[in-house]
Amino acid sequence: MRALNFFFIFLICLALVFFSIENTQPTAIQVIKGVQVKAPLCVELIVATGLGAILAWLFSLWSRLQRTLASRQELRQVREKEQRIQELEQDIERYKAEVEAKQPLLESAEITSLETAATDVKAASMTAN
Repeated sequence: MRALNFFFIFLICLALVFFSIENTQPTAIQVIKGVQVKAPLCVELIVATGLGAILAWLFSLWSRLQRTLASRQELRQVREKEQRIQELEQDIERYKAEVEAKQPLLESAEITSLETAATDVKAASMTAN
């Protein structure tokens, strides 16, 4: 891609040089009202092309700076979300450990409640008879 860019820039500069060689007559340019510059047309064309190239380069830098700032913002958001995910995963592991620690208590409570229910059923059936 760089070679292609270089080729196009080279062609534009070469065309400008050939055009400038053919147009050396002096011309007047009015920059601001009352301010007039008299110089050969080739010099004026080269200056105008140079200013255009500088402005294009500055715009390119500005665009690159904006993209860099946007990508840094996105990267910061991704890091924050990854950190939040890590925190949530740690919470899940902690909750799993708590549930596993309380599991024997739940099982013994379940067995006790089953025994109580069976006793209640027997008592109810005896009183019904």
